[in-house]
Amino acid sequence: MKNIRSIVSAFTLSFLLSTAAYAQKSIVLSSTTSTEQSGLFGHILPPFEKKTGIQVKVVAVGTGQALDIGRRGDADVVFVHDKVAEEKFVAEGFADKRIEVMYNDFVLIGPKSDPAKVAGGKDIQAALKKIADSKSTFVSRGDKSGTHAAELRYWKGADITVSANLPWYKETGSGMGPALNTASGMNGYILSDRATWLTFKNRGDLAILVQGDPKLFNQYGVMLVSSAKHPNVKKAEGQAFVDWITSKEGQDTIASYKVGGEQLFFPNAKK
Repeated sequence: MKNIRSIVSAFTLSFLLSTAAYAQKSIVLSSTTSTEQSGLFGHILPPFEKKTGIQVKVVAVGTGQALDIGRRGDADVVFVHDKVAEEKFVAEGFADKRIEVMYNDFVLIGPKSDPAKVAGGKDIQAALKKIADSKSTFVSRGDKSGTHAAELRYWKGADITVSANLPWYKETGSGMGPALNTASGMNGYILSDRATWLTFKNRGDLAILVQGDPKLFNQYGVMLVSSAKHPNVKKAEGQAFVDWITSKEGQDTIASYKVGGEQLFFPNAKK
């Protein structure tokens, strides 16, 4: 009886240890709502998890919030799209380096009736000036995301100061999907990443009105959070994700994600 108990105890201990080891094979990835809501992660994470056994827990917020999660050490990897903010993150010592992964572009969405008369233009700043001059409704994410940061750069380039005090400028403080829903409901203009727009269903009377300006280029980067700053960071598992997403296999997986036959993201990893 004593031997049976010993065997059972040994088996139980072995099981618990193996379960704990398996449970540790996971990472927290703080990223943007555009990568989540476009369906990209649903496409690229299963093959990574199958290959490595590392589960990825995605926290999808605006880029600014995603970087703050990394600063607190509450994420192992950050995958966002605001190069200036990412370079600051590295300069502050929260990551050793930033690696470019993929790109797509921003587009200006608006009502087909187009009260600001911007349709067909290829200059985002000129279009925003027309929207401001006509006081047409513009919906802003207002959430310190990469898209919001880009929008503010374009307003600044157009020499226009925007704020929630302007009756035509509506800040939602929300992710891309909810902000698009608001724009659809208000029949207003909005800046969106193309991937989220292509997967967005509740379009109402909205359509792409301005695209093709080189300034609308939208680059994504990935960073392993510094284990020197935060010893709790899962360095090996996080590095495995960075290595995979920038490898040929990871890059090919990104390129293979399409909606309605249209590719949403274009890999361009530079190590």
